[in-house]
Amino acid sequence: MPGDRERMITTSAELSGLVDRLPSGGAPYAGIDLEADNLHRYAEQLCLIQISTGKEVVLVDPLEVDDLGPFCDYLSSNSIWMHGADFDMTLFRREFGMLPKMIYDTQIAARLLGILRFSYANLVEQFFDVKLCKASQKENWGQRPLPEKMCEYASNDVRYLLPLAQNLEDDLRSKGRYEWFEESCGAAMERVLKRDMEREDPWRIRGAGKLDRQSLCLLRALWNWRDGEAKEWDRPPFMVVRNQDLIAWAGALARGDKLVTPRNVKGGRARRLREAIAEAREVPQSDWPERLRGTGRRWNSNQEKRYEDLARKRDETAEQLQLEPSVVASRAALEQIAWEADPAEHLLSWQRAVLEL
Repeated sequence: MPGDRERMITTSAELSGLVDRLPSGGAPYAGIDLEADNLHRYAEQLCLIQISTGKEVVLVDPLEVDDLGPFCDYLSSNSIWMHGADFDMTLFRREFGMLPKMIYDTQIAARLLGILRFSYANLVEQFFDVKLCKASQKENWGQRPLPEKMCEYASNDVRYLLPLAQNLEDDLRSKGRYEWFEESCGAAMERVLKRDMEREDPWRIRGAGKLDRQSLCLLRALWNWRDGEAKEWDRPPFMVVRNQDLIAWAGALARGDKLVTPRNVKGGRARRLREAIAEAREVPQSDWPERLRGTGRRWNSNQEKRYEDLARKRDETAEQLQLEPSVVASRAALEQIAWEADPAEHLLSWQRAVLEL
């Protein structure tokens, strides 16, 4: 936006000075975005913090700044604007052990307005007729120095954020949906806070539910092998082998089929893979992982009709409000309610109100 300026903060003193200039105590709020190197390292790290005050755009280098404490303190007592903040909230929690006081998410705002193309780039183009270059999206944000084009990309991720937020907020208020927005943002934060940082049995990746116990035993061994290789190589696990390949390998090995591995699995890595498979084959059947069972629920005709009625009501309401049906209520939520669960446990208050539940 005209009048913006940007610079890179690399010292604790500079960061303290910036924090003193940030809006605090209420609206207007700062706009923030984060960049990590999750596509390039085994253990991702926070590599860049982009901040817009409405008057200036500032980049903070967390790899250089010794003390991020003042910024953490600021977040704990202030609300901010972000876009598509789910991953950013995970980073906040991992890096600082907390979340900001409140995160107002422009993506949530856009969806509550019925905007179907709600990526940040699409919204900037729609509201400001500006096309953002996304070429640096998957670059290595851990490299130093950061090329100028990456700094420009990072700056653009917050340069339009506050003007966009103001437009969306105005539209939400005019439609009487601002309270929906606040509740939805709070619920998104609550979901992240309830999410286990270390998931039990992380090797139970998508697709594992269809495998038998022997295949699960092999999958566990394959996942642990891949994790070790990724850690040693300091690369994301998917660069060693993709999740879908691990599922396919586990099933093939259980059937006795020959394993076809990619070109990067050779030498010592291939030897360690063979050893991991051999060890898994020695695991006694009694120690094979159990299959995770579903709820075991059997729907009766009344519950099926209840779900169909709820889904029909949801779809009609969504059409009237010009919203995506999943914004009004997810399928999973409707299934739980059809099973006679309390709607308050699965729907927000605004969702219950529009559905008259």
